[in-house]
Amino acid sequence: MTLRIAGFTAFALFSTTAAAEVKFATPDGFLVERQYHTSASAEKAWALLGHPEKYWPKEHTWSGDPANLSLKMAAGGCFCERWKGGEAEHGRVVMARTNELLRINGAFGPMQDMAVTGVVSVALKAAEAGTDITVSYRVSGTAAHQLDKLAPVVDSVVGVQFGNWVDKTR
Repeated sequence: MTLRIAGFTAFALFSTTAAAEVKFATPDGFLVERQYHTSASAEKAWALLGHPEKYWPKEHTWSGDPANLSLKMAAGGCFCERWKGGEAEHGRVVMARTNELLRINGAFGPMQDMAVTGVVSVALKAAEAGTDITVSYRVSGTAAHQLDKLAPVVDSVVGVQFGNWVDKTR
């Protein structure tokens, strides 16, 4: 797991995305939030959100190939990765309001092995010139996880993952 976290950290440090905010970070949890705007309609952005194989970075897959990703945009739907010889559940959809909100319960990447709880919410709101988007990721664990130290790295990675999605909607 140390090697995965090191790779996770290195990628995040060299990734470029828009500025965001770590809303809070304590040893036992954090909340990161990113604000985006796209000229695309909420319908177009929503449709693409359901296809992570088209925007998710290969560096943030277990198989090394985003084509192995799928996301069922309905309650109970799996954000899964399947490849020859393996599979992973990155998260489980706990709320879906078409063109408005997707909420996934999942501890992404190396946090999966930490047995923490993570919830990512993607909120879309129609705006005059497109769609305003808020992506928030809340992670909780125990103080032993030292999540406050991981929060800036996760914030950067979330920016890459969802920044790619927003870029592809334009």
